[in-house]
Amino acid sequence: MVTVRFFAGAAQAAGVDSAQVKAAADQTLREIAQAASHNDLAPILEVSSFLVDGALADGDTPLGESADGRQVDVLPPFAGG
Repeated sequence: MVTVRFFAGAAQAAGVDSAQVKAAADQTLREIAQAASHNDLAPILEVSSFLVDGALADGDTPLGESADGRQVDVLPPFAGG
């Protein structure tokens, strides 16, 4: 199982703050995040940043063979000033 955590607007759009999902090694981070959501997140996932176990990763990156126990964070663009 993979833990997916959604932050800020991504959590609001997903309908959950976090979820655990079964993930295949060849699934991309975007696919895994979408599977963890209750809603269609495609527009948000296209502009979000992803962390895998705290390390920055591209959303098109497959999670890899050691998927179990990993953590994927979805961070949408944040407004700032």
